[in-house]
Amino acid sequence: MTDFDVRTDARGIGVVTPKGRLNMVSAKQLRTAVSELVDAGTTKVVVDLAETTFLDSSGLGALVAGLKSARQAGGDLRIARPTQQVVTVLGLTNMDKVLRPRESVDGAFDG
Repeated sequence: MTDFDVRTDARGIGVVTPKGRLNMVSAKQLRTAVSELVDAGTTKVVVDLAETTFLDSSGLGALVAGLKSARQAGGDLRIARPTQQVVTVLGLTNMDKVLRPRESVDGAFDG
């Protein structure tokens, strides 16, 4: 089971932290968490992947859906601190060109 920590920081940026496996079972939770943030007006979202131990195609699809949702609302979705397994999946699928990993949550929207 994957837990999700969802918060909005002092700058109004939503931060979603999936803890565990981001797979077919938990992908819907990620989609919901991002959608709820965007629907509430938080259009800049960072998904902190430091505690994500596994990412499959469903999890990747949820990240892309979140990216699309945020961009349609005039914002963006960034990923931060991915684990090595997540980096490997992003590289194998060439999604690291679309979802470029950031080194920190706080700096994800800098520059």
